[in-house]
Amino acid sequence: MQSIDKSLFNKISDDQKSSEFIARPVVTYWSDAWRRFKKNKLALISLIILIILTVMVIIGPMLTPYEFNQMVGAKNQTPNAQFWFGTDNLGRDIFTRLWRGGRVSIIIGIAGALISTVIGSVYGAISAYFGGKVDTIMMRIVEILISIPYILIVIILRLALGTSGIGTLILAMTITGWCGLARLVRGQILSLKEYDYIKAAQVLGVSNKDIVLKHLLPNTLNVILVSISFDVPGYIFSEAFLSYLSLGVQPPETSWGAMVSAAQSYFQFYPYQLLFPALMIALTMLSFTLLGDGLRDALDPNLRR
Repeated sequence: MQSIDKSLFNKISDDQKSSEFIARPVVTYWSDAWRRFKKNKLALISLIILIILTVMVIIGPMLTPYEFNQMVGAKNQTPNAQFWFGTDNLGRDIFTRLWRGGRVSIIIGIAGALISTVIGSVYGAISAYFGGKVDTIMMRIVEILISIPYILIVIILRLALGTSGIGTLILAMTITGWCGLARLVRGQILSLKEYDYIKAAQVLGVSNKDIVLKHLLPNTLNVILVSISFDVPGYIFSEAFLSYLSLGVQPPETSWGAMVSAAQSYFQFYPYQLLFPALMIALTMLSFTLLGDGLRDALDPNLRR
């Protein structure tokens, strides 16, 4: 056999070896989702608006020297240099009350959405994972709860607890508010539990709790995040509707819905009193809805390139 001349070969350094690989940055699922989210201009603008609103409900009441429930001027003043958004029928500064009310509305929206997310995601995951009779019974419970009007629950809780504070509203709305997400998560888990990595975890003796919490629920995170972005405006609108019916927060506390309810009698003469809180409700709900659309598109793995 003819020998190969070793002089035809040259040794290369480690640096030269790296040139054999295509230089490309590692793109993770979340970095790719953020890249696609930034391309959605409406969703990005909505996120900026929500950040501004969140900052304002925190610092807004501090920008004026007035308390939100303090009578500081003449009644029903139009917007002016002293009272930027005018005063209401009791002489209270609307600007201060607007951001104080926004703080209550957004707290109710976020807290309600988070509570519903935790309960609904865990409930739906357990129902789908165990299946059979467990799934049938748990879904029948969901159907019964969905059929109960939340206004009826609010009235019953107000009578039973003797209070109509923020805690009562959140409790009343979340008793049935988690049912929709439970159905969504259940549908996702029914398909995920047939995957090989779940069956491998079962063969290896991983507990049911760890399979649900560490393997199944994290893979439904895109559905959960999108659901949160749609649930928050839903809870804000529900609170506004209840306050409009005088079933929401009660004086001296206020919210955007309570301000709209109080201003409706004077709308014909002082429309600005209703305009500002109604505009905040509409802007917040629209921003969360557009943000949810953007998240749904960005987190969809089928759109990843």
